[in-house]
Amino acid sequence: MVDTVDENAIVEVLERYRKALLMADKAQLDALCADEMTYGHSSGLIQTKSEFVADATSGNTVWISIGFEEQRSRVVGGAAVSRYVFVGESQSGGKVNALRFGAVMVWQMQGGYWKLLARQGYKL
Repeated sequence: MVDTVDENAIVEVLERYRKALLMADKAQLDALCADEMTYGHSSGLIQTKSEFVADATSGNTVWISIGFEEQRSRVVGGAAVSRYVFVGESQSGGKVNALRFGAVMVWQMQGGYWKLLARQGYKL
């Protein structure tokens, strides 16, 4: 049986993640990600938690907007899987870039909190 309370919690943690990316909030990204996390970009780049958090908060890329379309999540025991279409605009090197790609995230309940264990972006 699917627990809609848990699925609502995943919707909330996804929104915290989206806002943390948008604001380049190091403390929030660090809190949301499991130490064991693997973070895959649609370009094929794979990062550890520390690499991802450092990159996301470096200021090299500034997010103008981030949205998650077609978002759906499913909780199964102490894990959850989220899928969405990432749409956003970023600025880096003086250039504005529009992005649209798919993403899947695996969340794990750790110490009473949902933590991002794995994320993989993929080209649509």
